[in-house]
Amino acid sequence: MTGLLAAATSAADKRAAFKAGLTSGSIQRFPGAFNPLVAKLIQEIGFEGVYVSGAVLSADLGLPDIGLTTLTEAAGRGQQIARVTDLPVLIDADTGFGEPMSAARTVTVMEDAGVAGLHLEDQVNPKRCGHLDGKAVVPTEDMLRRLGAAVAARRDPNFVICARTDAAGIEGIDAAVDRAEAYADAGADLIFTEALRTPAEFEKFRAAVSVPLLANMTEFGKSELISAQTLEAIGYNAVIYPVTTLRLAMFAAETGLRRIFDTGTQADLLDRMQHRSRLYELLRYERYNEFDSDIFNFTLRGNR
Repeated sequence: MTGLLAAATSAADKRAAFKAGLTSGSIQRFPGAFNPLVAKLIQEIGFEGVYVSGAVLSADLGLPDIGLTTLTEAAGRGQQIARVTDLPVLIDADTGFGEPMSAARTVTVMEDAGVAGLHLEDQVNPKRCGHLDGKAVVPTEDMLRRLGAAVAARRDPNFVICARTDAAGIEGIDAAVDRAEAYADAGADLIFTEALRTPAEFEKFRAAVSVPLLANMTEFGKSELISAQTLEAIGYNAVIYPVTTLRLAMFAAETGLRRIFDTGTQADLLDRMQHRSRLYELLRYERYNEFDSDIFNFTLRGNR
């Protein structure tokens, strides 16, 4: 029964694993999961963690990534995903969904949802996708208030609070470095610098900042796609692939739907589909059947 209806690993243990992983010397790879089933696949393949992207949540709801989603929606998705995986889950908490007090509440809600950490960014609220132009960041002092409130609200010391700065593309890398150092001094466990472009820029940031760093390897954005091995060699501690699985799935879904529309059947798409037997394997159908048989093993007597 252990690990069947929910993860076998406690939220506290997942947070401890995340915290330890950041100083292990091995880069922690967190692919994005757009639903709990993908999170189960990420664990089965052997990654170190699962990421929940705000951009993906927005897209899944049919909305652009411009700060329209709510804390309740984000925490609900985070809880659904954290429930099914033994891996730590890092979630995108945008700007904290409001003022500093809202950022503090966000930490408590996400802790209760069972996720292992979150990141807060220094964009003006409401935010926009980090790889779009036209972003604006708040003054450093405002972000320090946002971050300080979040750190003060944390109950589990292993709950990872990551500070994201979008300043590199607006104020320059040196300004982003200054912000990162200030955010670390305010209690951030991990720094996420958005939209660095080249390996040289990642190297420059790593050389200037002593705290653990997270890289964002999103497709079709401003950053060159750098391998996890290279990022590890540079000295990065974690990497996210936020939208990759959604993009793969949506491309396949659109291709298939257009084929059905044009031909009237999905018959020639079967070799592009996950087979029912593989889905059942991932869902552990057989174990559920065994559990069901063990529980409902009584016989009915008479007509009562």
